[in-house]
Amino acid sequence: MITLRLQRKGRKKRPFYHIVVADNRAPRDGRIIERLGRFDNVSENKELTYDEERIIHWLKIGAQPSNTVRNILKGEGIMYKMHLMRWGKSEEEIEEAISEWREAKEARSGEESVSRKEQQKELLKAEEKEYKKQVEEKAAAAAKELERKKAEEAKAKEEEEKPQTPAGEIEAALEEDKKSAEEESKAETESAAEEETKTEAKPETEAAVEEAPAKEEEKEAETKADAEEAAEVKEEKKEAAPAEEESEKEEEKASATGEPEETKTEAAEEPKEEKKAEADVDVEESEEKEAKAEESDTEDENEASGQVSTDMNATEAIDHIKDTPLEELEGFVPEDEDRVTVQRAWESKQSGE
Repeated sequence: MITLRLQRKGRKKRPFYHIVVADNRAPRDGRIIERLGRFDNVSENKELTYDEERIIHWLKIGAQPSNTVRNILKGEGIMYKMHLMRWGKSEEEIEEAISEWREAKEARSGEESVSRKEQQKELLKAEEKEYKKQVEEKAAAAAKELERKKAEEAKAKEEEEKPQTPAGEIEAALEEDKKSAEEESKAETESAAEEETKTEAKPETEAAVEEAPAKEEEKEAETKADAEEAAEVKEEKKEAAPAEEESEKEEEKASATGEPEETKTEAAEEPKEEKKAEADVDVEESEEKEAKAEESDTEDENEASGQVSTDMNATEAIDHIKDTPLEELEGFVPEDEDRVTVQRAWESKQSGE
C-alpha cells in the first residue's frame, strides 16, 4: 500500500523531515516514490513547504497518510478541501469555504498565540529573576554568618576582660600551697638518699684496699702470657715468609703476560659507567621538574581565565557565547547548567547558526 509519511533528515538533536510518497513495506530511510514537501518543527520559524496539487493527486489515487501527515494536512485545510471535492462542490464554492475556514482559524488563535521569540523572552525573564533570588539568598546567608562570628568574638573578649572572682583567687592559693608541699617532700627525699649513699661508700673503700694485692698478681700473670704469645707469632711469620715470596713471583709473571691490565681497565670503566648513569638520572629529574612547572603554569592560567556561565545571569552568558569564538568557549557551559536559554545559545553556537 502507498502511504504519505515523514522521512527523517538532519543531524542529532536537530532533525527536519521530508514529506514523501513511499511503499509502507519500505524502511523509513529507504527508497521513496516522490518527495512532496519539507517539515521543520525544531527551528524558530517552524518551516512547512509542500506541493498541494501532488498531495491531492496521491490522495485521489488512494494513498493513505500517516497520523502525523494527516494532522499536518488538517492544519493546512487540505483534508477539508478533499472532503468538499468528494461532495462534488465547484472550485468557487471550495475556495469560499476554505477562505472562511482560515479566517475563523486565525480569529481563534490570533491574540492567544504567542510566538517563539516571545516565549524565549519570558523564559529569560523568569530565569533572571530566579538567578537574582539565589544571589540574594546567598548574600543574606553570608551576612548572617558574619554576624554570628562577630557575636562569638565579642563574647570571648568579654569573658577575657572579666576580673577574677574570689573563688578563683582561693583556687590559685590552694594550688600554690600544693606546689610548696611537693617541693618540701622532694627536698626531704633527696637528703635521705644522700645519707644512704655516704654510708654505703665506706665499706666499699675498705674492700678496695683488701683487693689491691690480688689485682697486682693478676697483672703479672697477664704480662707473662702476652710475652709467650708474641714469641709464637714471630715463629709463625718466619715460616710464612717463603710462601709470600712465591706469591710475589707469580704476580710478576702475570704482569708480564698482560692479564692485570684488563682487570685495571675494567675497574676504571665501572666508575665511568656509574657517573654516566648518575648524570642521566639528574637530567631526567630536571626534565620532570620543568614539565611539572609548565603544567602548574598552564593550570594557573586556566584558573585565572576560567569563568563559567553559572557565574553570570542568562543574558550576560548568552551575549558572551555570541561574542566570543567557539575555540575560547571550551568549558564555559558546565554540566550543572540548567537554564534552557543558555543551553540553546550554546547549541546554536556549536552548530554555527
